Amino acid sequence: MSTPSVLFVCVRNGGKSQMAAGLMRKAAGDRVAVHSAGTNPGTSINALSAEVLAELGAEMDSDTPRPVDLELLRTVDLVVTLGREAVVEVPAGVELRNWDTDEPSTRGIDGIERMRLVRDDIDTRVHGLLAELTHRTR
Repeated sequence: MSTPSVLFVCVRNGGKSQMAAGLMRKAAGDRVAVHSAGTNPGTSINALSAEVLAELGAEMDSDTPRPVDLELLRTVDLVVTLGREAVVEVPAGVELRNWDTDEPSTRGIDGIERMRLVRDDIDTRVHGLLAELTHRTR
């Protein structure tokens, strides 16, 4: 049995994709190989994203956002884009999914409260994906 691998991608790789990767690492341990990247990476991690992730005992993948690595893209089993803005073309044999995550700011919710809602939405999706990925490898 091989370890399933997933690449989480958002535009800047400073918030949502980093949160998804951190939450998956916390939940999955070594049962899933987890990566994150951005289609147009920023220069820093979103501090509120890191703060709300730490509230659950999870950590961001890196202090520096990074771009999608084409070699990595060819080797992962699944690419998950977070939000509609991140667009990734995947090679044949790599599954692509989009998580159109909750965006509380459209309801006037900002700051740490917004980030906690985004985190919780992603966390729910991560746990569902983990159950699916670990069921596949049995």
